[in-house]
Amino acid sequence: MRYGIAILPDMPWQTARPLWERAEEMGFTHAWTYDHLVWGGLPDSQWFSCIPTLTAAAAVTSRIGLGTFVASPNFRHPAAFSREVQTLADISDDRLLVGLGVGGSPDSQILGQPASTVRQRVDRFQEFVGVLDGTLRSDHVSVDGEYFSTLDMRLVGGEVRSRVPLLLAGNGPRSVRFAARHGDGWVTTGSAADSVDEWFAAVAANHRLLTETAADTGRSLDTYLAVDFAPCSPLENIGRFDSLVGRAADIGFTDVVVHWPRETDPYRGDVSVLEELAARGFGG
Repeated sequence: MRYGIAILPDMPWQTARPLWERAEEMGFTHAWTYDHLVWGGLPDSQWFSCIPTLTAAAAVTSRIGLGTFVASPNFRHPAAFSREVQTLADISDDRLLVGLGVGGSPDSQILGQPASTVRQRVDRFQEFVGVLDGTLRSDHVSVDGEYFSTLDMRLVGGEVRSRVPLLLAGNGPRSVRFAARHGDGWVTTGSAADSVDEWFAAVAANHRLLTETAADTGRSLDTYLAVDFAPCSPLENIGRFDSLVGRAADIGFTDVVVHWPRETDPYRGDVSVLEELAARGFGG
């Protein structure tokens, strides 16, 4: 099992920088931040941009993977985003992990977009992934899509790596199957549930669907579970953390992600529990 930490971009860099440095010192395999213009969980909070934050994090760390949790087509064009991805992959010495998701409100309309159905947003997301993948793999890419178009989009060129892992988020069957067929990994927060057992049952069903679909095409994916979305806090105490991670491992997840504890909701927790886990070793 590999362990990741998500650090919300709700604080100035001089406040956030020690958390990113400490995350690497603690031994996390990867660290993530959210990619929104406005996040519904903290709509009135300070909110800083994902890619510059990860760029700054790349400059003060040397080993830890750095990820978007998760970028969406709500305010991004895949061709323009591919240039940011290629540049950050270069700056971070290929430590970048690109989490991608459909995206939700309020970002879905913050630039004046017309209201759209869930199906339309999933359609747009799948086209976004295809164009992004194409512009990370190939030079001179032209696309005339329903949602996105490019005309002779160029790679960065030279010796810069042209492709980074695309980790596709999703909880519904259609999105899970798409991740199995087109992603380098799958990210899930699970679905709303009244109990931990109910939450894990749905997560396990989706994990089975993913692995079966991937196996049909001869593929195998890393799978990332955000355990903070279970109906209990993983950092309430060490026993709770070990229980949730153990259940994730039993299902077959390769990675789990928790959030850096905050003093208030969401992700309220005691950083001393995180420090104790790091001192002990996350795997026990």
